[in-house]
Amino acid sequence: MDVADARAGTEQETPIFQEPGEEAELAYGCNRLIALFDPDIDAVAALSRACAVAGLDPVPEYRTAEVPEQDWVKLTQSQFAPLQVSARLWVVPSWHAAPDGSAINIVLDPGLAFGTGSHPTTRLCLDWLDRHLFPGNSVVDYGCGSGILAIAAAKLGAGRVVGVDIDPQALVTSRYNAEQNRVAATFVGADGSRPRPADVVMANIFSNPLKILAPLLAQLTVPGGHVVLSGILAPQARAVADAYLEWFDMEPPVEEQGWIRLCGKRVK
Repeated sequence: MDVADARAGTEQETPIFQEPGEEAELAYGCNRLIALFDPDIDAVAALSRACAVAGLDPVPEYRTAEVPEQDWVKLTQSQFAPLQVSARLWVVPSWHAAPDGSAINIVLDPGLAFGTGSHPTTRLCLDWLDRHLFPGNSVVDYGCGSGILAIAAAKLGAGRVVGVDIDPQALVTSRYNAEQNRVAATFVGADGSRPRPADVVMANIFSNPLKILAPLLAQLTVPGGHVVLSGILAPQARAVADAYLEWFDMEPPVEEQGWIRLCGKRVK
């Protein structure tokens, strides 16, 4: 089942960016519902019953269509192609050949954890690593998701690399992806032992957790080290940056498609 804004793509579209710590928005002002039914189920009768329970009278406009049999694996794979992040860094799904064998190629299968390189927040972090990571730097990726940032750091020459996440599935995915890329990286739960402070601490999550985690991320950053933050919408950038000013000299924000990357050097 899929629920989306019925006015998506128009001036009346209403984005919902739900974050931890915010009051939940349960639905758009006008919703489009798509549901799949087995062929032997009366979908129209099911819709009528659902509308009765929801108090919708009359039944809203609807249409039905038969979904043909497809190779869903191939269909899903066709949506992901190799992605060039920088002059030397590519993200390549495992079923594709690397377009540039001489580049630094991150082999990654889109899965249950966030981070395929296609989202601006991930690209902003990968761009920073490509431009600013020094060989041998230690890195902590807090909220590692698929492990893409930790893997990129290792392939770019980082020394000790640790990924942290609250989601056990993300840790499983990250470890698998690290093995696929033949890099040395450790992935641990957020409720486990705290990683040692690192030269670079990255967190590509949400703005509210970034503000809450500011003291912890500061503790994880060595003096003179850098914090790299993403997952921030442009209107949220000032508040997130302010949360880190006690410990970091924050640089001007970098924006891509309305998303912000914040960087700071630990000075205290």
